[in-house]
Amino acid sequence: MALRHAVLAALLDEELSGYQLAKSFDLGVANFWHALPQQLYAELAKLEADGLVAGREVVQESRPNKRLFKVTDEGLAELERFAAASAKPSMLRDDLAVKVQSSDLVDTAAVIAQLHERADFARAKIALFESLLVKLRGEREEAEFLRDGERVGPYLTCLGGLVFERGYLEWCERIAGILTERRESR
Repeated sequence: MALRHAVLAALLDEELSGYQLAKSFDLGVANFWHALPQQLYAELAKLEADGLVAGREVVQESRPNKRLFKVTDEGLAELERFAAASAKPSMLRDDLAVKVQSSDLVDTAAVIAQLHERADFARAKIALFESLLVKLRGEREEAEFLRDGERVGPYLTCLGGLVFERGYLEWCERIAGILTERRESR
């Protein structure tokens, strides 16, 4: 997947400025695609040049003007092509896993501390995803929303993020416990 597809997907529901897009990435898209704000601004410019998004300037009184972007028909066609193409398996690149891999030969105190930090981060992300899921489905029960909701894609990707963070939390807690037990028994 290219950043362009993640940006197009993020713009499906509404027009967004670059700033709003960056916030949207932080809240929803970041669970499956990370991008820095400057990468997003550069990608918006490329997408507009390629005719996949259309931008329009909004004049604001006491603030600088802003540009809002929306997906064009060509952008929707690009997402259609992307959705039809085979998906490559995800590859995990995780510094913490490399540190755990080397835990037999390094002082594990710092690794254990980092596992606890990452577990705390996972707990915060879990809480964020859970609240976002409630916001996305509104007053409906999940089964009803998933059956009848107008747009379930963002909800489904949020569920993926939630499952990932719960699994990572479980891994961090288990590995920290194992390394702590090994450290104390020596």
